Amino acid sequence: MSNVTLEIAGRKYTIACAEGEEPHIEMLGASIDKKLSELDNLVGQSPERILLYASLLLADELHEAKAATPSPAPPAADAETAEKLEAMADRLETIAMQLETGASAP
Repeated sequence: MSNVTLEIAGRKYTIACAEGEEPHIEMLGASIDKKLSELDNLVGQSPERILLYASLLLADELHEAKAATPSPAPPAADAETAEKLEAMADRLETIAMQLETGASAP
């Protein structure tokens, strides 16, 4: 185990993490601190409330990012479905030709 000291909103927090995760934890802490620095009305707030605001802002960003991510493509049709669709397309073409032929006759 390793420890990382983060400075968030002017306060220091020591966090335990697995060996090698220190840079990632530091980056996350910097992200939280940056988010809090964007808020003007935190003067006089308790550390808990400040971290609550940061959590809510980051959760909202995550929610918006997930909502903006397109859904995965539908699975490819199996062979049986493809054959049925092709047969339907052939049938529709036949009907369209019959309608065109019948519509152009006097």
